[in-house]
Amino acid sequence: MTAFVTSIESVVEIILVIALGFYLRKKNKFDDQFKTSISFLIMNIALPASIFSSVLKYLTREKLIGLSSGLLYASGSFIIGYIIAWVLTKLLHVRPGRRGTFINMFVNANTIFIGLPLNLALFGEASMPYFLIYYVLNTVSTWAIGVFFITNDDPTKDKSTAKFNWRKLLPAPLVGFLVALVFLLLAIPVPNWVNSTLTMVGGIVTPMSLIYIGIVLADAGLASIHFDRDTIWALLGRFIFTPAVMIGILMLATHGGAQIPNLESSTLIIQAAAPGLAVLPILAGQAHGDVEYATNVVTTSTVLFVVVVPILMQLVQLV
Repeated sequence: MTAFVTSIESVVEIILVIALGFYLRKKNKFDDQFKTSISFLIMNIALPASIFSSVLKYLTREKLIGLSSGLLYASGSFIIGYIIAWVLTKLLHVRPGRRGTFINMFVNANTIFIGLPLNLALFGEASMPYFLIYYVLNTVSTWAIGVFFITNDDPTKDKSTAKFNWRKLLPAPLVGFLVALVFLLLAIPVPNWVNSTLTMVGGIVTPMSLIYIGIVLADAGLASIHFDRDTIWALLGRFIFTPAVMIGILMLATHGGAQIPNLESSTLIIQAAAPGLAVLPILAGQAHGDVEYATNVVTTSTVLFVVVVPILMQLVQLV
């Protein structure tokens, strides 16, 4: 019952903030320039700050070393997820502008805004080390690999003449993560006022991303929320394929003699099925992709998560 109530509360909060962006856009309080500016603010300033402060808050060198086996299981699920998603984009003939979003919906989850509070509500503080396993890999996966698929899917580019931009291998959020790792591994102290400032700035990521989704929905119209073929397959990937892969890996490891705490396996499975990234529409917009599609899959995955959580809580007891 706790899982169901927590999932409902998380979804209601998200929908209300999206509705705020939708309402203000409809009332012409947000113009096109604001839409562009909010995207820049989130991707280049707030997200790097959020990732930097989160890594230093939740991780230590000892935790990184102690969680090495969990990192291996989670890494396997990410790799397999990318392979399945990429193959499906070919088999389903997903059109340019949607492919990067489709792949990211399969693999990368909204671990911070939904995954973290849900995990704490379900399993308590004791689950935090295991949550961090998924959080670290999800962060690296999103900003080192997921973003690459989206930027490479820009339908306005001429693939035959386009030059590879090496700077895109290091987007600002990934730089924030790498810098945080340097501070963590070298035990470089961060003044409290610096950390507080970065935490404050990073705190705007989720609400601003959700307001952006509301703006996009207002531009596209509520009728844009629908279940076409590409959306259905993306949702199947997020809620069925990805957690199923994680469950399979954990079961194979257990049969192979690995001792996996129940709390670890439960956390990894729940995180693997969290809704799509709230920043996907922004990433799609920057790459001239199908922003309406990205908004649709993020919104629908968030709402459907209410139904998914209770089912997953029954499944994790069988692993």
